[in-house]
Amino acid sequence: MTIHSLKPRPDQYSYVFGGVEPLISVKPGDVVELSTEDCYGGRVTSAEDLPSKVVPFAELNPVSGPIHVEGAEIGDVLAVHFVSIVPARAHAISSTFPFFGALTPTRETAMLSEPLEERVWFYDLDLESWTATFRARRSDYVLRLPLDPMHGTVGVAPASGEVRLVVTPSTHGGNMDTPEVRAGTTLYLPVNVSGAMLSLGDGHARQGEGEVCGTGLESAMNTAIVVDVVKGGALAWPRLENDDYIMSTGSVRPLDDAFRISQTDLVSWTSDLTGMDTLDAYQLVSQLGLAPAANVCDPNYTMLAKLPKWSLKSAEAYGGVHRRLRTAAEEYKGR
Repeated sequence: MTIHSLKPRPDQYSYVFGGVEPLISVKPGDVVELSTEDCYGGRVTSAEDLPSKVVPFAELNPVSGPIHVEGAEIGDVLAVHFVSIVPARAHAISSTFPFFGALTPTRETAMLSEPLEERVWFYDLDLESWTATFRARRSDYVLRLPLDPMHGTVGVAPASGEVRLVVTPSTHGGNMDTPEVRAGTTLYLPVNVSGAMLSLGDGHARQGEGEVCGTGLESAMNTAIVVDVVKGGALAWPRLENDDYIMSTGSVRPLDDAFRISQTDLVSWTSDLTGMDTLDAYQLVSQLGLAPAANVCDPNYTMLAKLPKWSLKSAEAYGGVHRRLRTAAEEYKGR
């Protein structure tokens, strides 16, 4: 097992997917230990630092990468297994932004009402108790929340030489903001260019489904991943798998179309894995499926469709790559 280290300097962070030279090259089966900065680029250091004043818009959501994966060619599937995701600082930050979030006027959803106040919340993180402390800004209400670290932004270079800002999720992955991208999950991404060019960032110490206010508990992270390549079987949209569920995604506006994309993909995936025809798979997904919202605040919204793996009987996605990567992760942690 080869282990690589990726700790970008501030000038090495990327703000786009596509059109960027890789920082490192790895082989399938390799582990990458990497650091990521928070979505504010580390510039918000107190509750008085308003993000709109201290962070240029073009420098929000820095990602670490790209990572070139040897042997990944157009039409393949890149499998990214998250071994561990651990906050790198003793605090996390959340905020409201003007013209950003699900419950405020935005540039795309115009209203006569004023945008919400910009406000910053600092959360103390305790890795020993694995909690974050919420403190209301206008009262003495305090509550400890369990940590559930995740990466909001993970993606590869888009197809056809396109360059996409990191804030917009789409077929290449990107800023999907689903809490399902946590330790123990394998994310499947379409390979659109040679080497895939994987980048990730936007760590959240935890986040509710939908990312309603537009931010999670934004945190710099120390993360370990192991990668693999599945030859052929090109994906239309990113998929995920953990020990209990297979999951499909859709990222677009309006939200109902994102829902339909994710559900259609899950029905097709279920049909492929079980050998059932489309309508039988449709019936099964309709009765057992879950449909959490990942984000309803980004330039594209993201929906998930989930199906419990026990319903697939003995079928394994992509020849059991999640199971193999899970084993590799345990070997890495047991060194």
